[in-house]
Amino acid sequence: MLLPAFARAATGRLLHRDDFRHGLGQWQIEAEKPATVRAQGGLLDIEAPAGLTLWFRPLLKGPIEIHYRALAVAQGGPHDRVSDLNCFWMANDPAVPDGDVLARPRKGKFEEYDGLKTYYVGLGGNGNSTTRFRRYVGRAGERPLLPENDRRGSEDMLVANRWQDIVLTADGNEITFLRDGQRLFAFQDDHPYTHGHFALRTTASHLKIRDFTVRALR
Repeated sequence: MLLPAFARAATGRLLHRDDFRHGLGQWQIEAEKPATVRAQGGLLDIEAPAGLTLWFRPLLKGPIEIHYRALAVAQGGPHDRVSDLNCFWMANDPAVPDGDVLARPRKGKFEEYDGLKTYYVGLGGNGNSTTRFRRYVGRAGERPLLPENDRRGSEDMLVANRWQDIVLTADGNEITFLRDGQRLFAFQDDHPYTHGHFALRTTASHLKIRDFTVRALR
C-alpha cells in the first residue's frame, strides 16, 4: 500500500527546507519574460507570463526525497492558466566542468534546458493535457519520451485551486514521482544521475508552493 505523500516525506533525515517566510535567498530565477516571484507568509507565489525556471541553489546528492505542496491558481488573474506544474531534479550541465547548472544561467526558454542531464516531469503540460516523465541525456534537441511515461488521462492532470502533495525521489537506480500518494512514474535507470540541482519549472501560469523539504532516504 502506498503511503500518502505527506507521510512519506517525514521519514528521512532533513537536509534542506524552505518555509517561504524569509525571501528567495535559496532560489535562482531564470525567466523568459518579466515575472513575479514572491516568498512570504509561508507561500512561494509564482506568476509567469512565459517560461520560468526556479533553481534551488543547494547541490543535492542521492539517495534523496524532495517534497512540496503545490496549487495551480485559477481565480481570474492575468496568468491564471491551469498548466505546467513541472520540475527538474538531479540536474547537471555537461557543458560546465563540474556540471553546475547554476554556473551558466539561462533565460527561461524551455529549449535552453535540452542540453542538461536531468530527470523531468511535466505535470499538466500543454494546457493541462499531458503529464510526462523524461530523462534528459545532455544533447540539444533531445527530450527522450518512452510511451509508458506519456500519460493523458484526466485523472493525471492538474485540478484548479487544489493543493497537491508532490514527492520526487532519486534512490540509486530507482527514480519516482508521486502525486497525492499515487506513483505516477517509476523509472529504473541503469546509469542514474546521483547528484545535481532541483528546479520548479512552468510557463504562462500562476502557481503557489509551500512546505518544501529535501530529506535523505538513508
